[in-house]
Amino acid sequence: MPPVPVSAEPVADNTWTLYVARQPIVDRDGRLIAYEMLFRDEPGATTASERAAAATSRVLVNTFAEFGLERLVGDKLGFVNLTREFLVGELPLPFAPELAVCEVLETVEVDDEVYAGVAALARDGYAIALDDFVWGTAHDRLLPFATYIKFEVAGVDPDVLTERVAIARQRKRGIKLLAERLESDDDYQFARDLGFDYFQGYLLGRPEVFSAEAITPNRARQLELLGMLTSPDVDLGTLSAVVAADPGLALRVLRATNSASAGQKRRIASIQDAVVILGLERLRQWLAVMIVSDLSQAGEADLSIPMVRGRWLQNVAKQTDLPAEVGFTIGLLSGVADLLRVDAGELADHLPLTEEVAAALAGEEGEFGQVLNAVRVYESGGLGLGRVQSRRLSVAVLARSYLEAVDWSTATSAAIK
Repeated sequence: MPPVPVSAEPVADNTWTLYVARQPIVDRDGRLIAYEMLFRDEPGATTASERAAAATSRVLVNTFAEFGLERLVGDKLGFVNLTREFLVGELPLPFAPELAVCEVLETVEVDDEVYAGVAALARDGYAIALDDFVWGTAHDRLLPFATYIKFEVAGVDPDVLTERVAIARQRKRGIKLLAERLESDDDYQFARDLGFDYFQGYLLGRPEVFSAEAITPNRARQLELLGMLTSPDVDLGTLSAVVAADPGLALRVLRATNSASAGQKRRIASIQDAVVILGLERLRQWLAVMIVSDLSQAGEADLSIPMVRGRWLQNVAKQTDLPAEVGFTIGLLSGVADLLRVDAGELADHLPLTEEVAAALAGEEGEFGQVLNAVRVYESGGLGLGRVQSRRLSVAVLARSYLEAVDWSTATSAAIK
Protein backbone atom coordinates (compact mmCIF):
# COMPACT_ATOMS: atom_id res chain seq x y z
CA MET A 1 0.00 0.00 0.00
CA PRO A 2 1.44 3.41 -0.91
CA PRO A 3 2.04 5.90 1.88
CA VAL A 4 -0.49 8.62 2.59
CA PRO A 5 0.83 12.21 2.52
CA VAL A 6 0.44 13.88 5.86
CA SER A 7 0.43 17.53 6.82
CA ALA A 8 2.80 17.97 9.73
CA GLU A 9 3.26 20.92 12.05
CA PRO A 10 6.06 21.26 14.62
CA VAL A 11 5.02 19.41 17.75
CA ALA A 12 7.99 20.00 20.03
CA ASP A 13 11.30 21.87 20.15
CA ASN A 14 13.18 18.60 19.73
CA THR A 15 11.30 17.46 16.62
CA TRP A 16 11.34 18.66 13.04
CA THR A 17 9.37 18.00 9.89
CA LEU A 18 10.94 15.82 7.21
CA TYR A 19 10.06 15.93 3.52
CA VAL A 20 10.83 13.41 0.79
CA ALA A 21 9.39 13.40 -2.71
CA ARG A 22 9.00 10.52 -5.12
CA GLN A 23 8.37 10.63 -8.87
CA PRO A 24 7.04 7.55 -10.69
CA ILE A 25 8.92 5.65 -13.40
CA VAL A 26 6.90 3.35 -15.69
CA ASP A 27 7.68 0.75 -18.35
CA ARG A 28 6.43 0.50 -21.92
CA ASP A 29 3.16 -1.07 -20.77
CA GLY A 30 2.54 1.80 -18.37
CA ARG A 31 3.27 -0.33 -15.32
CA LEU A 32 4.88 1.36 -12.34
CA ILE A 33 8.35 -0.11 -11.82
CA ALA A 34 10.21 2.44 -9.69
CA TYR A 35 10.27 5.86 -8.03
CA GLU A 36 13.01 8.46 -8.07
CA MET A 37 13.56 9.80 -4.55
CA LEU A 38 14.05 13.57 -4.30
CA PHE A 39 14.90 15.91 -1.43
CA ARG A 40 12.45 18.67 -0.55
CA ASP A 41 12.70 21.14 2.34
CA GLU A 42 9.03 22.22 2.28
CA PRO A 43 5.76 20.83 0.88
CA GLY A 44 5.50 23.14 -2.15
CA ALA A 45 9.16 23.09 -3.14
CA THR A 46 10.03 21.83 -6.62
CA THR A 47 13.82 21.65 -6.18
CA ALA A 48 16.33 21.16 -3.38
CA SER A 49 17.74 24.36 -1.92
CA GLU A 50 20.65 22.94 0.06
CA ARG A 51 24.19 22.09 -0.97
CA ALA A 52 23.97 18.93 -3.07
CA ALA A 53 25.79 16.58 -0.69
CA ALA A 54 23.69 17.65 2.29
CA ALA A 55 20.48 17.29 0.29
CA THR A 56 21.45 13.84 -0.92
CA SER A 57 22.40 12.64 2.55
CA ARG A 58 19.07 13.94 3.86
CA VAL A 59 17.22 11.93 1.19
CA LEU A 60 19.08 8.79 2.21
CA VAL A 61 18.43 9.26 5.91
CA ASN A 62 14.82 10.31 5.47
CA THR A 63 14.05 7.54 3.01
CA PHE A 64 15.73 4.63 4.74
CA ALA A 65 15.69 5.56 8.44
CA GLU A 66 12.79 7.94 9.02
CA PHE A 67 10.04 7.02 6.55
CA GLY A 68 11.25 3.52 5.71
CA LEU A 69 11.88 2.71 2.05
CA GLU A 70 9.12 0.10 1.95
CA ARG A 71 6.55 2.76 2.94
CA LEU A 72 7.61 5.04 0.09
CA VAL A 73 8.17 2.61 -2.78
CA GLY A 74 6.51 -0.64 -1.69
CA ASP A 75 7.95 -3.47 -3.76
CA LYS A 76 9.31 -1.11 -6.42
CA LEU A 77 12.87 0.13 -6.89
CA GLY A 78 14.05 3.47 -5.55
CA PHE A 79 16.34 5.63 -7.71
CA VAL A 80 18.59 7.81 -5.52
CA ASN A 81 20.77 10.66 -6.80
CA LEU A 82 24.36 10.37 -5.59
CA THR A 83 26.96 13.11 -5.41
CA ARG A 84 30.72 12.82 -5.46
CA GLU A 85 30.98 12.29 -1.70
CA PHE A 86 29.00 9.05 -1.95
CA LEU A 87 30.54 7.86 -5.19
CA VAL A 88 34.14 8.03 -3.96
CA GLY A 89 33.31 6.58 -0.54
CA GLU A 90 33.71 9.70 1.61
CA LEU A 91 30.10 9.11 2.66
CA PRO A 92 28.86 5.49 2.73
CA LEU A 93 25.70 4.10 1.20
CA PRO A 94 23.55 2.78 4.05
CA PHE A 95 21.48 0.38 1.96
CA ALA A 96 21.88 -2.99 0.32
CA PRO A 97 22.47 -3.18 -3.46
CA GLU A 98 19.09 -4.78 -4.20
CA LEU A 99 17.12 -1.93 -2.62
CA ALA A 100 17.95 1.05 -4.82
CA VAL A 101 19.56 2.27 -8.04
CA CYS A 102 22.50 4.67 -7.71
CA GLU A 103 22.16 7.66 -10.03
CA VAL A 104 25.31 9.54 -11.06
CA LEU A 105 24.34 13.17 -11.48
CA GLU A 106 25.46 14.99 -14.61
CA THR A 107 27.01 17.66 -12.38
CA VAL A 108 29.55 15.20 -10.94
CA GLU A 109 33.05 15.64 -12.36
CA VAL A 110 34.19 12.19 -13.44
CA ASP A 111 37.86 11.95 -12.50
CA ASP A 112 39.88 8.88 -11.59
CA GLU A 113 38.47 8.77 -8.03
CA VAL A 114 34.87 8.84 -9.23
CA TYR A 115 35.64 6.26 -11.90
CA ALA A 116 37.15 3.91 -9.31
CA GLY A 117 34.28 4.52 -6.91
CA VAL A 118 31.57 3.74 -9.46
CA ALA A 119 33.48 0.65 -10.56
CA ALA A 120 33.59 -0.52 -6.94
CA LEU A 121 29.85 0.06 -6.47
CA ALA A 122 29.10 -1.96 -9.61
CA ARG A 123 31.35 -4.78 -8.40
CA ASP A 124 29.46 -4.78 -5.12
CA GLY A 125 26.22 -5.36 -7.00
CA TYR A 126 24.76 -1.84 -7.10
CA ALA A 127 22.82 -0.90 -10.23
CA ILE A 128 24.18 2.33 -11.76
CA ALA A 129 22.13 4.93 -13.67
CA LEU A 130 23.78 7.76 -15.62
CA ASP A 131 21.55 10.83 -15.22
CA ASP A 132 20.90 13.46 -17.95
CA PHE A 133 23.46 11.71 -20.11
CA VAL A 134 25.25 13.50 -22.97
CA TRP A 135 27.87 11.85 -25.18
CA GLY A 136 31.33 13.35 -25.54
CA THR A 137 31.86 14.05 -21.85
CA ALA A 138 33.93 12.36 -19.14
CA HIS A 139 30.78 10.46 -18.15
CA ASP A 140 31.38 8.22 -21.18
CA ARG A 141 33.96 6.41 -19.02
CA LEU A 142 31.21 5.14 -16.73
CA LEU A 143 29.20 3.38 -19.44
CA PRO A 144 30.74 -0.07 -18.78
CA PHE A 145 29.30 0.01 -15.25
CA ALA A 146 25.85 1.36 -16.10
CA THR A 147 22.59 -0.57 -16.07
CA TYR A 148 20.48 2.47 -16.99
CA ILE A 149 21.04 5.63 -19.04
CA LYS A 150 18.62 8.52 -18.55
CA PHE A 151 18.14 10.88 -21.50
CA GLU A 152 16.18 14.12 -21.33
CA VAL A 153 13.50 14.47 -24.01
CA ALA A 154 11.70 17.81 -23.62
CA GLY A 155 13.61 20.63 -25.27
CA VAL A 156 16.12 18.33 -26.98
CA ASP A 157 16.46 18.34 -30.77
CA PRO A 158 14.82 15.12 -32.07
CA ASP A 159 17.76 14.34 -34.39
CA VAL A 160 20.24 14.78 -31.54
CA LEU A 161 18.24 12.49 -29.24
CA THR A 162 17.91 9.87 -32.00
CA GLU A 163 21.68 9.89 -32.43
CA ARG A 164 22.30 9.62 -28.67
CA VAL A 165 20.03 6.59 -28.39
CA ALA A 166 21.67 4.87 -31.37
CA ILE A 167 25.16 5.39 -29.90
CA ALA A 168 24.03 4.02 -26.53
CA ARG A 169 22.74 0.81 -28.07
CA GLN A 170 25.84 0.47 -30.21
CA ARG A 171 28.28 0.93 -27.33
CA LYS A 172 26.60 -1.30 -24.74
CA ARG A 173 24.29 -4.13 -25.62
CA GLY A 174 21.43 -4.63 -23.16
CA ILE A 175 21.59 -1.15 -21.64
CA LYS A 176 18.22 0.04 -20.29
CA LEU A 177 17.16 3.45 -21.61
CA LEU A 178 15.03 5.77 -19.46
CA ALA A 179 13.36 8.81 -21.02
CA GLU A 180 13.00 11.69 -18.52
CA ARG A 181 11.50 15.17 -18.70
CA LEU A 182 8.45 13.98 -20.61
CA GLU A 183 6.19 17.02 -20.59
CA SER A 184 3.80 16.41 -23.49
CA ASP A 185 2.11 13.61 -25.41
CA ASP A 186 4.49 14.28 -28.30
CA ASP A 187 7.50 13.81 -26.01
CA TYR A 188 6.12 10.50 -24.77
CA GLN A 189 5.25 9.17 -28.22
CA PHE A 190 8.64 10.14 -29.63
CA ALA A 191 10.40 8.35 -26.76
CA ARG A 192 8.30 5.25 -27.39
CA ASP A 193 9.14 5.37 -31.10
CA LEU A 194 12.84 5.48 -30.20
CA GLY A 195 12.42 2.31 -28.18
CA PHE A 196 12.98 3.63 -24.67
CA ASP A 197 12.40 1.02 -21.96
CA TYR A 198 11.25 3.31 -19.14
CA PHE A 199 9.60 6.72 -18.85
CA GLN A 200 9.53 9.55 -16.31
CA GLY A 201 8.27 13.14 -16.34
CA TYR A 202 5.54 15.59 -15.43
CA LEU A 203 3.29 14.07 -18.10
CA LEU A 204 3.25 10.78 -16.18
CA GLY A 205 3.41 12.14 -12.66
CA ARG A 206 4.83 15.10 -10.78
CA PRO A 207 6.95 14.53 -7.68
CA GLU A 208 4.69 13.72 -4.73
CA VAL A 209 5.89 15.14 -1.41
CA PHE A 210 5.50 13.26 1.88
CA SER A 211 6.13 14.58 5.35
CA ALA A 212 6.58 13.13 8.82
CA GLU A 213 7.72 14.24 12.24
CA ALA A 214 11.06 13.01 13.59
CA ILE A 215 12.93 13.38 16.85
CA THR A 216 16.25 15.20 16.65
CA PRO A 217 19.01 12.70 17.51
CA ASN A 218 21.52 13.98 20.05
CA ARG A 219 24.70 15.06 18.25
CA ALA A 220 26.94 14.24 21.20
CA ARG A 221 25.41 10.79 21.42
CA GLN A 222 25.97 10.20 17.72
CA LEU A 223 29.62 11.21 17.98
CA GLU A 224 30.11 9.11 21.10
CA LEU A 225 28.68 6.09 19.32
CA LEU A 226 30.71 6.74 16.18
CA GLY A 227 33.83 6.86 18.33
CA MET A 228 32.93 3.55 19.95
CA LEU A 229 32.42 1.94 16.56
CA THR A 230 36.03 2.74 15.58
CA SER A 231 37.31 0.57 18.42
CA PRO A 232 38.37 -2.94 17.35
CA ASP A 233 37.09 -4.44 20.62
CA VAL A 234 33.77 -2.63 20.93
CA ASP A 235 31.38 -4.33 23.35
CA LEU A 236 27.97 -5.07 21.86
CA GLY A 237 26.13 -4.52 25.13
CA THR A 238 27.74 -1.11 25.70
CA LEU A 239 27.08 -0.17 22.09
CA SER A 240 23.39 -1.04 22.40
CA ALA A 241 23.13 0.95 25.64
CA VAL A 242 24.49 4.08 23.96
CA VAL A 243 21.98 3.75 21.11
CA ALA A 244 19.12 3.16 23.54
CA ALA A 245 20.03 6.30 25.53
CA ASP A 246 19.05 8.56 22.60
CA PRO A 247 15.37 8.11 21.59
CA GLY A 248 15.77 9.73 18.18
CA LEU A 249 18.79 7.62 17.32
CA ALA A 250 17.17 4.45 18.67
CA LEU A 251 14.08 5.01 16.51
CA ARG A 252 16.25 5.47 13.41
CA VAL A 253 18.24 2.33 14.12
CA LEU A 254 15.05 0.32 14.58
CA ARG A 255 13.68 1.56 11.27
CA ALA A 256 17.02 1.00 9.55
CA THR A 257 16.79 -2.73 10.20
CA ASN A 258 13.99 -2.83 7.62
CA SER A 259 16.41 -1.48 5.03
CA ALA A 260 19.37 -3.62 6.03
CA SER A 261 18.59 -6.19 3.37
CA ALA A 262 15.64 -6.84 1.10
CA GLY A 263 13.62 -9.97 1.66
CA GLN A 264 15.02 -10.66 5.12
CA LYS A 265 12.55 -8.94 7.43
CA ARG A 266 13.13 -9.96 11.02
CA ARG A 267 11.09 -9.28 14.11
CA ILE A 268 13.03 -7.70 16.93
CA ALA A 269 12.36 -7.14 20.62
CA SER A 270 15.19 -4.82 21.69
CA ILE A 271 17.71 -2.24 20.54
CA GLN A 272 20.41 -4.90 20.89
CA ASP A 273 18.58 -7.09 18.36
CA ALA A 274 18.59 -4.19 15.90
CA VAL A 275 22.32 -3.56 16.42
CA VAL A 276 23.06 -7.24 15.80
CA ILE A 277 20.98 -7.27 12.60
CA LEU A 278 22.60 -4.13 11.22
CA GLY A 279 26.11 -5.18 12.17
CA LEU A 280 28.97 -2.89 13.10
CA GLU A 281 29.88 -1.88 9.56
CA ARG A 282 26.33 -0.96 8.53
CA LEU A 283 25.84 0.92 11.81
CA ARG A 284 29.02 2.90 11.10
CA GLN A 285 27.60 3.77 7.70
CA TRP A 286 24.27 4.89 9.12
CA LEU A 287 25.90 7.12 11.70
CA ALA A 288 28.15 8.80 9.15
CA VAL A 289 25.20 9.69 6.92
CA MET A 290 23.02 10.71 9.88
CA ILE A 291 25.64 13.14 11.15
CA VAL A 292 25.98 14.79 7.75
CA SER A 293 22.21 14.91 7.42
CA ASP A 294 21.75 16.58 10.80
CA LEU A 295 24.36 19.30 10.39
CA SER A 296 21.70 21.86 9.53
CA GLN A 297 19.38 20.85 12.35
CA ALA A 298 19.72 22.98 15.47
CA GLY A 299 18.50 22.50 19.01
CA GLU A 300 18.42 19.54 21.36
CA ALA A 301 15.52 19.80 23.78
CA ASP A 302 14.41 17.73 26.73
CA LEU A 303 13.63 14.12 25.85
CA SER A 304 12.57 13.12 29.33
CA ILE A 305 9.26 11.54 28.28
CA PRO A 306 10.70 8.61 26.27
CA MET A 307 13.88 8.44 28.35
CA VAL A 308 12.09 8.15 31.69
CA ARG A 309 9.43 5.77 30.42
CA GLY A 310 11.96 3.49 28.77
CA ARG A 311 14.04 3.25 31.93
CA TRP A 312 10.88 2.94 34.03
CA LEU A 313 9.59 -0.10 32.14
CA GLN A 314 13.08 -1.57 32.16
CA ASN A 315 13.19 -1.27 35.97
CA VAL A 316 9.73 -2.77 36.39
CA ALA A 317 10.65 -5.63 34.06
CA LYS A 318 13.70 -6.48 36.16
CA GLN A 319 11.58 -6.61 39.31
CA THR A 320 8.85 -8.74 37.74
CA ASP A 321 11.06 -11.30 35.97
CA LEU A 322 10.42 -9.94 32.48
CA PRO A 323 13.13 -9.22 29.83
CA ALA A 324 14.58 -5.86 30.82
CA GLU A 325 15.71 -4.72 27.35
CA VAL A 326 12.30 -5.51 25.89
CA GLY A 327 10.77 -3.37 28.60
CA PHE A 328 13.07 -0.48 27.75
CA THR A 329 12.16 -0.68 24.05
CA ILE A 330 8.42 -0.66 24.77
CA GLY A 331 8.70 2.26 27.16
CA LEU A 332 10.97 4.21 24.83
CA LEU A 333 8.69 3.78 21.82
CA SER A 334 5.52 4.61 23.75
CA GLY A 335 7.22 7.80 24.91
CA VAL A 336 8.35 8.62 21.37
CA ALA A 337 4.75 8.20 20.18
CA ASP A 338 3.55 10.62 22.86
CA LEU A 339 6.27 13.11 21.94
CA LEU A 340 5.30 12.98 18.28
CA ARG A 341 1.60 12.95 19.14
CA VAL A 342 0.95 9.82 17.11
CA ASP A 343 -0.77 6.57 18.06
CA ALA A 344 1.72 4.06 19.51
CA GLY A 345 0.12 1.27 17.51
CA GLU A 346 0.54 3.20 14.28
CA LEU A 347 4.20 3.81 15.12
CA ALA A 348 4.62 0.09 15.82
CA ASP A 349 3.18 -0.80 12.40
CA HIS A 350 6.18 0.82 10.71
CA LEU A 351 8.87 -0.88 12.81
CA PRO A 352 10.18 -4.47 12.63
CA LEU A 353 8.95 -5.41 16.11
CA THR A 354 8.09 -8.77 17.64
CA GLU A 355 4.41 -9.55 18.17
CA GLU A 356 4.89 -9.14 21.92
CA VAL A 357 6.29 -5.61 21.59
CA ALA A 358 3.80 -4.55 18.91
CA ALA A 359 0.85 -5.86 20.91
CA ALA A 360 1.97 -4.03 24.04
CA LEU A 361 2.24 -0.77 22.12
CA ALA A 362 -0.90 -1.15 20.03
CA GLY A 363 -3.36 -2.48 22.58
CA GLU A 364 -1.43 -2.75 25.83
CA GLU A 365 -1.86 -6.52 25.69
CA GLY A 366 0.13 -9.29 27.32
CA GLU A 367 2.37 -8.98 30.37
CA PHE A 368 4.20 -5.96 29.03
CA GLY A 369 0.92 -4.42 28.00
CA GLN A 370 -0.21 -4.65 31.62
CA VAL A 371 3.00 -2.99 32.76
CA LEU A 372 2.63 -0.18 30.21
CA ASN A 373 -0.98 0.32 31.23
CA ALA A 374 0.00 0.51 34.90
CA VAL A 375 2.73 3.04 34.10
CA ARG A 376 0.29 5.20 32.17
CA VAL A 377 -2.24 5.04 35.00
CA TYR A 378 0.47 6.00 37.51
CA GLU A 379 1.48 8.94 35.29
CA SER A 380 -2.11 10.16 35.22
CA GLY A 381 -2.26 10.37 39.01
CA GLY A 382 -2.90 6.80 40.01
CA LEU A 383 -6.65 6.72 39.35
CA GLY A 384 -7.58 3.11 38.68
CA LEU A 385 -4.32 1.60 39.89
CA GLY A 386 -6.26 -0.91 41.94
CA ARG A 387 -7.42 -2.59 38.75
CA VAL A 388 -3.87 -3.21 37.46
CA GLN A 389 -2.13 -4.31 40.64
CA SER A 390 -0.98 -7.88 40.92
CA ARG A 391 1.34 -9.87 43.14
CA ARG A 392 4.29 -8.87 40.94
CA LEU A 393 3.22 -5.35 40.04
CA SER A 394 2.45 -3.09 42.99
CA VAL A 395 2.29 0.66 43.58
CA ALA A 396 5.54 0.38 45.53
CA VAL A 397 7.31 -1.25 42.57
CA LEU A 398 6.00 1.45 40.23
CA ALA A 399 7.03 4.25 42.56
CA ARG A 400 10.57 2.99 43.17
CA SER A 401 11.07 2.26 39.48
CA TYR A 402 9.83 5.70 38.51
CA LEU A 403 12.09 7.59 40.92
CA GLU A 404 15.16 5.68 39.74
CA ALA A 405 14.17 6.32 36.10
CA VAL A 406 13.92 10.06 36.72
CA ASP A 407 17.34 10.12 38.41
CA TRP A 408 18.87 8.11 35.57
CA SER A 409 17.34 10.30 32.88
CA THR A 410 18.52 13.48 34.61
CA ALA A 411 22.05 12.18 35.05
CA THR A 412 22.21 10.87 31.48
CA SER A 413 20.97 14.15 29.98
CA ALA A 414 23.45 16.17 32.05
CA ALA A 415 26.32 13.94 30.98
CA ILE A 416 25.78 14.53 27.27
CA LYS A 417 25.07 18.30 27.25
